[in-house]
Amino acid sequence: MEQGICAFTGHRPGHFAFGYEQGHPDCVRLKHAIGQAGSILIQQGVTTFISGMAQGVDLWAAGYVLELKRDFSGLQLICVKPTENHGKNFRGEDRYLFDSVLARADEMYCTGSHYTRRCYQIRNRYMVDHAQRLIAVVDDYNSGTGQTIGYARKCGLEL
Repeated sequence: MEQGICAFTGHRPGHFAFGYEQGHPDCVRLKHAIGQAGSILIQQGVTTFISGMAQGVDLWAAGYVLELKRDFSGLQLICVKPTENHGKNFRGEDRYLFDSVLARADEMYCTGSHYTRRCYQIRNRYMVDHAQRLIAVVDDYNSGTGQTIGYARKCGLEL
């Protein structure tokens, strides 16, 4: 496994008080904090980031990585979708960002062909299994994000 790989995990917009209002000051601050964490990791040798392509933290982080690629040659973004049709129902800004990220990603994987009860868990474990670090935005550990953090801890990832 390559060194210097970091995955992102976090809640969808509906989990946050600002919801889908991406211009809200709290959302802007959160996106900036995610970007700052990514920038610090790049300075520490991270060269590859993995996004699970969910609305919210996953897509915001992926978009920021694509911005950083302009300044850091060799930086890579890997997108991991839980199903082949993941993202087809996204609308508006989320759909635009999803399509833009996929078009500019260095690699894209699907961990399943169609929706199953466990497809997101399988995707999350795939990301953890292919990373050494995890950036997580969480305040509810009884969630998919919380489960991903628990699995990352069990696997010894730096959080």
